[in-house]
Amino acid sequence: MPAYPEQNISVYPADAFCVVAGANLGDGLSGAEDLVLDDLYRLRDDAHRRRLALEPLGDTTFRVARGSETGKPGDLVHLDCAITLMSPDGQSVEALILIEVDDDWLIESVHVLPLARIEPKTDYALVGCDKAAARRRFAQVACVSFTAGTHITMATGKQVPIEDIRAGDRVLTRDAGPQEVRWIGHSTVRAVGDFAPVVIEKGVLNNNRDLVVSPEHRLFVYQRRDALGAGSPEILIKARHLVNGSSVYVREGGFVDYYQILFDHHHIIYAEGIAAESMLVDPRTRPVLPEELLTRVGTLLSDKGGAHGVEVQEALLNRPDAIDLLRRASAG
Repeated sequence: MPAYPEQNISVYPADAFCVVAGANLGDGLSGAEDLVLDDLYRLRDDAHRRRLALEPLGDTTFRVARGSETGKPGDLVHLDCAITLMSPDGQSVEALILIEVDDDWLIESVHVLPLARIEPKTDYALVGCDKAAARRRFAQVACVSFTAGTHITMATGKQVPIEDIRAGDRVLTRDAGPQEVRWIGHSTVRAVGDFAPVVIEKGVLNNNRDLVVSPEHRLFVYQRRDALGAGSPEILIKARHLVNGSSVYVREGGFVDYYQILFDHHHIIYAEGIAAESMLVDPRTRPVLPEELLTRVGTLLSDKGGAHGVEVQEALLNRPDAIDLLRRASAG
């Protein structure tokens, strides 16, 4: 069993993006050393994204996990750089370049993780390449975040907007009672692509108000019976897997204020009256934390976050009655 939860990302092969004008004419995207600014890239019409399953290791590298749709299981994967592409109308799109290597450290594949939608039949100019920013941007996508205005249940039972919570405040957790907040993170990002929040409308999961969270945020549901066939009464479900376009939808456009809440261990807390996870520290999310916090709180790095139920895969939620089943299972 892997030491940390498996990460799944949706990537393109690097050769899906070819230079149509510039120094690297005909070449696909590659590592930072081979990229040339101002080259024009175009996404192939027949390109499609595939799931790359990653097993985080104890350092800053990853391994292709079994069952991955792309990549060779066992190969190491490292983040090479973050790039910025500019469309003809001046819209910027960020993407991350991941390099997969074999046992001899020879490049096996290059994968591209767009952080916003890239349109086919459109020429994008490469206007930026930043090796230092790659780890932080990758971490920001993985971080579970609440949006400004989300009401969190405190130890006293009071409902407090997350932006008003401070380190040292005590929050009610499902399994460990009142726990002290170690850190509150905050970032403002463009609400596009993987950064666009998911809105779960009031009442959908018996929530008191609309709950708006990052796409990777996992909600906790206790099933009185295993209605979804997950194999466990305690399940974790990513918000993006609940999107149905009506009562649960992606809200794109403008900017969004995201907040992360961190304790000494990974916990289930209550947001708008329903159970949701706090931030989990693992090799992918670690770069967003202040260095002094990582140095001071060693327990954060040993928390595997595997004690709060089984994570439900998207395939089990691909049914018209999934949300209704979850609402009834989480009631009472």
